[in-house]
Amino acid sequence: MKLNYYPETDSLYIDLSSKPSKESIEISEGVVIDYDDAGNITGIDIDNASRKINLNEVILNKIPAQLQATTA
Repeated sequence: MKLNYYPETDSLYIDLSSKPSKESIEISEGVVIDYDDAGNITGIDIDNASRKINLNEVILNKIPAQLQATTA
């Protein structure tokens, strides 16, 4: 899973899968869920993210895999 924040558009994309999305459905104003061709969720796009969620804090709790730090 990857969290990608784009300050120029104030959008947060939560990338849940490496599979490409085939369909997108807006489930709430500015919240779009992307699905692959099998109907599995591949990502979540949140527009105006700083107004909808607290972007100052990310807490990872009970992660089943070993974490790797990456630099972008």
